[in-house]
Amino acid sequence: MNLRYYSLLLYLLTPLLLLYLAFRALKSADYRGRWGERFGLSQLRRSDILIHSVSMGETLAALPLIRILQQQRPDLSITVTTTSPTGSREVIKALGNSVQHQYLPFDLPWCIRRFLKQLQPQLVIMMETELWPNLLHQAKQQGAQLLLANARLSAKSAANYHKWPKLSRPMLQSLDRIAIQTATEAQRFIELGVMPSKLQVCGSLKFDLQLDDSKIVVAKEQRQQWGRQASPVWIAGSVHPGEFAAMLDCHKTLLQQWPQALLIMVPRHPEQFDNAAEVIQRSGLRFVRRSHNTRVSHETQVLLADTMGELLALYSCADVAFVGGTLIPNGGHNPLEPAALGLPVLEGPNYRDFKEISGLLVDAGAMQIVADAPQLAAAIQGLWSDVERWQQASRASLAVVSANKGALERQSTLVLQLLASIKSAD
Repeated sequence: MNLRYYSLLLYLLTPLLLLYLAFRALKSADYRGRWGERFGLSQLRRSDILIHSVSMGETLAALPLIRILQQQRPDLSITVTTTSPTGSREVIKALGNSVQHQYLPFDLPWCIRRFLKQLQPQLVIMMETELWPNLLHQAKQQGAQLLLANARLSAKSAANYHKWPKLSRPMLQSLDRIAIQTATEAQRFIELGVMPSKLQVCGSLKFDLQLDDSKIVVAKEQRQQWGRQASPVWIAGSVHPGEFAAMLDCHKTLLQQWPQALLIMVPRHPEQFDNAAEVIQRSGLRFVRRSHNTRVSHETQVLLADTMGELLALYSCADVAFVGGTLIPNGGHNPLEPAALGLPVLEGPNYRDFKEISGLLVDAGAMQIVADAPQLAAAIQGLWSDVERWQQASRASLAVVSANKGALERQSTLVLQLLASIKSAD
């Protein structure tokens, strides 16, 4: 398949794109508006830099990079796009009117062409794995420089690119620079036809997580208000349907030994908040919903965190963290947030999207891999019963994060060099 056939296929699938939006709108109010942005129908101002940050995780990684660009080059205008409402909310909350923001249009040629014609960016930055053939082709046609920042390329993704060389090879070769996270992933890009000179191993921006000490203090005070400063607390972050019941089964086991233990359960997607509440209700555990502002008492066994943007603060309230999307074939989520707070981390076996990072944490003794609820309960019991074991895992988490910092400086330097080369070329 080449670009022409890819585009034709997308045009044929356009009715399905509309059905997709309608289906998501039925499940979540966040998808009921701004459809024009999805088809490139917005009115936009010209922008020097376009940064596409996909969803919440990529946006959080991109924010420090964006802030450095704003500090170093305040003369340049920036547009930030996402594909998900959670990412959109994070951009608006963190950056406000300092950037132009909208959803990235679907990768249909006429949508992308109209979108880029308005923006006319000099530099297009895609975060992590977000590569769209028409976006890259049209941006290159307009003369923009293309950078894939904080890049990841799993073995599975590389295999998929190998299946469609006529589409993937021109797309990858159009990139001017790739700030890759690891040398292993760099080799995968080279095997796909990317020139080694375009690659720079920079590490992951997610290691340069910027913690707000004041929010951590507030979180610790909140745990005191719950009356749980001396009681064990664990958190299941970014969990999905298919994992809810396992978290609750695990907690029932823990309650047999620690009756005052508290589980903070944080569903990954807002549309699953009510579903999670129903599952907890059926389990018979006593729970409160954070969105209802109900006080957490000594009788509360589960706190359902059905709010957005609080995951990092809630990690600060816990002793141990399980990172969701890993007991089901999802690919997992970022384990560095709890690790940066010094928490021992637990994951299921399906962590392919964070394979290298999880490997570092496992090798250091900061993370354990569990297969199901009984293994999860046993791992937490081991940590809660042995203070020295907990402390060793905590120190290992902090050490891994500290040893791998520096990606932000390396990647921001690369972006500024690209901008300087654009200016000199002009």
